[in-house]
Amino acid sequence: LNYQCVEYIKRYYYYIYEHKMPNSYGHAKAFFNIKLPDRKLNKKRGLYQFKNGSVYRPVPGDILVFDSTLKNPYGHAGIVTFSKGDRVEIIQQNNGDKSREVIGVMETDERFFVLDKDVLGWLRKG
Repeated sequence: LNYQCVEYIKRYYYYIYEHKMPNSYGHAKAFFNIKLPDRKLNKKRGLYQFKNGSVYRPVPGDILVFDSTLKNPYGHAGIVTFSKGDRVEIIQQNNGDKSREVIGVMETDERFFVLDKDVLGWLRKG
């Protein structure tokens, strides 16, 4: 998996947080369990999970997880490096020439939405 976004995420979390995911297998979209309620522990990843539309906004260090698309059936993931006001910034690997990307964020009814239709949510170390 060298140079894939999933390898980058796992390597980052190991070096920065000394975190090893209990289940490190699967494509990027599989890191996020869509059946799990918001703010619950994703046991396969050993991380807390927040749905896009959570009462908690993504913060630096979170893993932003994108669903599959027609062009990318595996999904994608990046690490949040900045989160304030109406935007978040992520660092990522294997996404063309965009190693950094800024994405809009909106707060509505005390819930935070990352303004990319493919974002499933984010994962966070507890």
